[in-house]
Amino acid sequence: MKFFQHFKPIFISLSPNTEKDDIFLALKLIFKLKVWKRGEKIKEFEEEFRKYLGVKHVITFNSGRSAFLAILKSLGLKKGEEILLQAFTCNAAVNSIIWSGLKPVFVDIDETLNLNPKDLKRKITEQSRVVMIQHTFGHSAKLDEILKICKENNLVLIEDCAHSLGVTYKGKKIGTFGEGSFFSFGRDKIISSVYGGIAVTNNDVLAKKIEDFQEKIDFPSNFWIFQQLLHPVLTNYLIIPLYSFFELGRWVLLAFQKLKILSKAVHKKEKQGKKPSYIPKKIPNALAFLALYQFKKLNKFNTHRKEIARFYDKNLKDLRFVLPKKHPERTYMRYSILIENYDTDEILKQARKQKIFLDDGWRKTPIVPPDTDQGKMGYTFGTCPQAEKVAKSILNLPIHINISKKDAQRITKFIITK
Repeated sequence: MKFFQHFKPIFISLSPNTEKDDIFLALKLIFKLKVWKRGEKIKEFEEEFRKYLGVKHVITFNSGRSAFLAILKSLGLKKGEEILLQAFTCNAAVNSIIWSGLKPVFVDIDETLNLNPKDLKRKITEQSRVVMIQHTFGHSAKLDEILKICKENNLVLIEDCAHSLGVTYKGKKIGTFGEGSFFSFGRDKIISSVYGGIAVTNNDVLAKKIEDFQEKIDFPSNFWIFQQLLHPVLTNYLIIPLYSFFELGRWVLLAFQKLKILSKAVHKKEKQGKKPSYIPKKIPNALAFLALYQFKKLNKFNTHRKEIARFYDKNLKDLRFVLPKKHPERTYMRYSILIENYDTDEILKQARKQKIFLDDGWRKTPIVPPDTDQGKMGYTFGTCPQAEKVAKSILNLPIHINISKKDAQRITKFIITK
């Protein structure tokens, strides 16, 4: 048993938030085809989320990018107008801008890995209409400064809260500062329904337009829903265990994705700026069921994340690595360290030999995943040097509910010896 524990694979991704009861729920829902698309869990989840944030309007979608797309389409913007957002972001955020016929303008990041207010001022033009802030890995952006800039330049603020459910800024919940905000419940987010998202606003007019947008789109296909329900089951009971044997799980995962048994977190079309057929869609009842179930465990999840973060803080504080500046009210989707003058590819390779899988795709390029076509995203190298530097040196450590202190000890031991 001790031998197995030592070689038990540790993952930063691959359905990290799922506990046994979540997997059982997904398995049970597979056999309840009648409640896959329509059902009471959608409205129940919306209402619980609305009460938690203390906002007026919450509208569900099948992904965070669908929710962001709905917000952008509802703002009445003209083709070619500019949306300012940070570099070091996911192509999902950029694509929603491109699909709306708008122009992404990339702003560099600061020491918190969030949008730099000083560079924001430099990038504003007469065509600028919206600022979108990310709250990277659960660390809030510098909201006071950014809100002031938006007010002075008549810009709409939108919050990307995909990484930051449960985070507060000066006692107020993230997601309640902008004209609108959106959350994601993807497979590796704070809570997970494999796919899922929500648009949030206190603006009655904007809410009506988002609701109209949602009303006009359909639910995803039954096959797509089946893929998502199957994901936590196959990942936890087959793929992850097989990683203990010569990384066999990796080949099984690739085979399942090739055969369309499982979907990918990011479709290959999205890496080229193209829209897959399942974007935008409503959230199906089955995934709302999963999201609501996880939402009830939010405090448990975030308390655990903070405990593991304190363990990392204590055990990595004397190292030469750079720990990004932290905010006392943050939570954690990742725990980041910056390893300058080292080959992170080689470090990840050495970690894999110890069954520690740390490559979450948030690295190497300003727009992630690394195989995203940066030109198709509208990014020009050299325009955001700090984001480019961070992308080359960042290493994210797992901090989710399935990371025990023994796991964290294995990870820190590996990091310390490198």
